Amino acid sequence: MIAAVKDTEPRRSQAGSALEVLRVFLKLGLTSFGGPVAHLGYFRREFVVRRAWLDERAYADLVALCQFLPGPASSQTGFAIGLMRAGRLGGLAAWAAFTLPSAIAMTLFAYGEGALKGPAGDGLIHGLKLVAVAIVAQAVLGMAQSLTPDRPRAAIAVLSLILTAFVPAGWGQIAVILLGAFAGLTVCRRSGDVAVAAVEAPISRRAAIVFAGLTFALLALSFAPVLPGAAALAAAFYRSGALVFGGGHVVLPLLRTAVVDPGWVSANAFLAGYGAAQAMPGPLFTFAAYLGAVAGVGPGGVAGAALALVAIFAPGLLLLMAALPFWNGLRALSNARAAMAGVNAAVVGLLASALYDPVWTGAVRGPTDFAIAAAGFVALIVWRAPPLIVVIATAGAATALSLAGQS
Repeated sequence: MIAAVKDTEPRRSQAGSALEVLRVFLKLGLTSFGGPVAHLGYFRREFVVRRAWLDERAYADLVALCQFLPGPASSQTGFAIGLMRAGRLGGLAAWAAFTLPSAIAMTLFAYGEGALKGPAGDGLIHGLKLVAVAIVAQAVLGMAQSLTPDRPRAAIAVLSLILTAFVPAGWGQIAVILLGAFAGLTVCRRSGDVAVAAVEAPISRRAAIVFAGLTFALLALSFAPVLPGAAALAAAFYRSGALVFGGGHVVLPLLRTAVVDPGWVSANAFLAGYGAAQAMPGPLFTFAAYLGAVAGVGPGGVAGAALALVAIFAPGLLLLMAALPFWNGLRALSNARAAMAGVNAAVVGLLASALYDPVWTGAVRGPTDFAIAAAGFVALIVWRAPPLIVVIATAGAATALSLAGQS
């Protein structure tokens, strides 16, 4: 799709090659544990401090834009860096190298999960569910501290939690996002603190309009009432990728609605895959590869994983290319900043609701489970333990207890 637009060449010369971008991002894709915030730290160290591909101001500009848009902010930032470094092929190289290691691992987990039978397998799967409790609780706490620092935004978050708890369907989640934007326009004009800065657009405005049109046309098609199996699978993941603000863990309730509610993936398989995703480097959105592989609709297996993976990332990357040339004008609008502040606060409530159902209700079955999940949470928050270590320790504890007959 990107190559089909002829006038997207940057107006400035590119400084590197797609192969160079591929090599650097592949290293990051294999080693970047810790989630979206950590990824942005890795990117800064690699591309600002070490390689000087861009300066601090330019990097802050890109991060500000990607946080403003729906989609996975860290993956969008990486794609933009590749785009500015080596053009369209550089952007694709950055996305593929950062994403595929985790996506391949999640697809392999989809094939191996069914072999996990007996006490050891049951304990491992349950331990991965308990990991999800600790990880999502950490995400809720961190996002609440940064996105709801005052009473108006805290109130939006609480109301969003209540609405989502009682209207758990996909339309309820969309309503929460829209109401958050409206509330932000009403009460957040003094607290619309989305970071703003100038961004040099590496694509033309005419190409950006094409990408914007393609983004919304595909979104409209994804809501078609009757779609065949593969198209229905792609549509579900495209909607999830297009409607998630904040990226990372926020996609959890949208994906659950997309694949668990229609019966494509069981609740147990969903939480097990989500727990396994915490042990992977790279973007959390690669959870989609696992879900596409195990889904009871569409091609399944490797083909289903690839279809789901491309579908969930496509809207965020298309929107990024659509927004880049217009960001400088949009950032100056106070209404845009206020609406985004409200949306971000609503996202906190949405994620807090997901922490209760399905994450808590599907994993914590008694005091022992609570203790394991709490220990994982404390390890993440207080001891700053790497998520991979928490995953290994939590899964190991649940497996040992299962083998000992105590869980």
